[in-house]
Amino acid sequence: MTTSTLHKYHSPVASSCYTTLHREGEQFIPEFVFSYQVSGTLVMNDGQQSYTFHPGDYRLGRRNQLIKFQKIPPDGGEYKSLSVQLDQPFLRSMSMEAGQLSTSAVSRPPVIRLPEDPLFKNYFDSLPAYLPLHEKDDVLLVTLKLREAVLLLLKVDPTLKDMLFDFSDPGKIDLEAFMHQNFHFNVPLQRFAYLTGRSLATFKRDFEKIFHITPSRWLLQRRLQEAHYLIREKGLRSADIYLDLGFEDLSHFSFAFRKQFGVSPTKINMK
Repeated sequence: MTTSTLHKYHSPVASSCYTTLHREGEQFIPEFVFSYQVSGTLVMNDGQQSYTFHPGDYRLGRRNQLIKFQKIPPDGGEYKSLSVQLDQPFLRSMSMEAGQLSTSAVSRPPVIRLPEDPLFKNYFDSLPAYLPLHEKDDVLLVTLKLREAVLLLLKVDPTLKDMLFDFSDPGKIDLEAFMHQNFHFNVPLQRFAYLTGRSLATFKRDFEKIFHITPSRWLLQRRLQEAHYLIREKGLRSADIYLDLGFEDLSHFSFAFRKQFGVSPTKINMK
């Protein structure tokens, strides 16, 4: 497994390469990510819908999104994708320079499938040449490449302006519905708080008013309840589900399951 990036100082331009199945527990996308699938298959899931990307596909990951993903190399080959990250400070400067701001709220999926376009192809064909750069003086070159990415995105789809140049934080939303939808994401409570439009203290207070239990205890119990259902009713194995349910390792999952139900997950009988 190898992953190369443009700079040691967290370059926004990167190449991701894997020769074996790479399964991430979850990913929080803090900034916009413009990507091209070179080879292999990427499967992403936001908890409600799956998105599959094959060689030749372009995508734009939206900021502030919870996503699980699998990187699947082709038989005997290598998984590879190229991407550029467009963070808020950079997009703010682009917005000010162009005199453009978001003018309306937009409803888009967490991952947007972009159309095939010669402009996109030419852009990503040129990107590998930037990967070996490592000197800090090359920051100016990277900035030019990021500017090009934004201009191309707006050229191909001008409606992306209302999303790229929207700098507002998440608004306060229905906490109960959000947690039932996203309990399986293994992210810090601070992240849940932010995504529901709350400070951590307010999040904890509102949570206990709704669920009458602390967030940490509720998350553990909710994940274990789902695990029990999947094993007993669906016949799935612990190894198949523990990552999807937000557990970091199989031994921790098995210990918590046994403590909750008094029996090992391997001893649960299917109906």
